[in-house]
Amino acid sequence: MFSKRIIPCLDIDRGRVVKGTNFLQLRDAGDPVEVARRYEAQGADELVFLDISASHEGRDILIEMVRQVAEQVFMPFTVGGGIRTLADATRLIQAGAEKISLNSSAVTTPELISEVSRKFGSCATVVNIDPRRMPSSEFGVRNENLPSYFDSALRIPHSAFPDVWEVHIHGGRKPTGLECVAWAREVERLGAGEIVLTSMDADGLKTGYDLPILKAVCDAVNIPVVASGGAGNPEHLRQAFEVGASAALAASIFHYGQYTIAETKAYLAQAGIPVRIVPGVV
Repeated sequence: MFSKRIIPCLDIDRGRVVKGTNFLQLRDAGDPVEVARRYEAQGADELVFLDISASHEGRDILIEMVRQVAEQVFMPFTVGGGIRTLADATRLIQAGAEKISLNSSAVTTPELISEVSRKFGSCATVVNIDPRRMPSSEFGVRNENLPSYFDSALRIPHSAFPDVWEVHIHGGRKPTGLECVAWAREVERLGAGEIVLTSMDADGLKTGYDLPILKAVCDAVNIPVVASGGAGNPEHLRQAFEVGASAALAASIFHYGQYTIAETKAYLAQAGIPVRIVPGVV
C-alpha cells in the first residue's frame, strides 16, 4: 500500500508565505526558503508553493525564489501560480521544481495541460481546482468568454448532490460556470497526473476538508487527488484519507506551530493510515 503524503502548502504573495481565510485576510507566515527548510527537517513528504496573486495580477511567478528553494531543499516540490505557457512551465522545471501546478490557465487554455504533460510527463503535471459550493438553482454559465472548447457536459450539476461545486480561477476571484467533478474528469483526460482540490468554502477555517466534494472527485478519477482547504487537526487529515485522498495539504496548523509534521504522522500511523515516518524527527 502506498504511503499517504503530508504536504505543507506555502501560499506566496509578493515573495512571502501568507495564510488567509477563504482566500482573503492574508497574514504573513515567513520567508519561503526558511519555511521550506523547516518543513524538510520536520519530515514533510513534499511541498507546494502557490503564488496566489500572480494570475490575478497578470505577472510571472517568482523564478528566483524557486531557484533558491531548489538549492537548499532536497524534497520534491510543486510550483503554481501565473503559469500561462509551456515556456513558463519549462523555466520553473529548469529552476528546480519537480511538478508544475496549473489552475487559471488550465481553464482559459486547456491545451496547456496536454502540452506540459507531453513534455514533462503526467507525473509532473498537476491541476489545482478551486470549487465553491452553491445551490443547483443558482448554477449557470458565469463567463461567456470561456473557450468554446467547453461544452455543456462540463456545466451540468453533479446529479448526486443538491448543491453544485463551481470551479473558480484567479485566486478564487472569478467563477467559471464549470462543474467541479466534470472538470476533474476532463483534466485527467487531458493528461494531468494529479489534482489538488481546494475547497474555497473550507479554506482557512480549520473545521475540516469538504469531504463530500473530495469523495466525489476521488471516486470520479483514477489519478491521485490531494485534499486541500480546511485542515484544523490531524483527525481532519485522517478523514480525508479515509474518503480516498492520496495526500493532504495543510498550512495554518503547521505554519503557526499548532501541530508538527511528526505529531501528525504519529497520529495517522496510530489510526492505521500508512505514512512515511522519519527516524529521529519529533
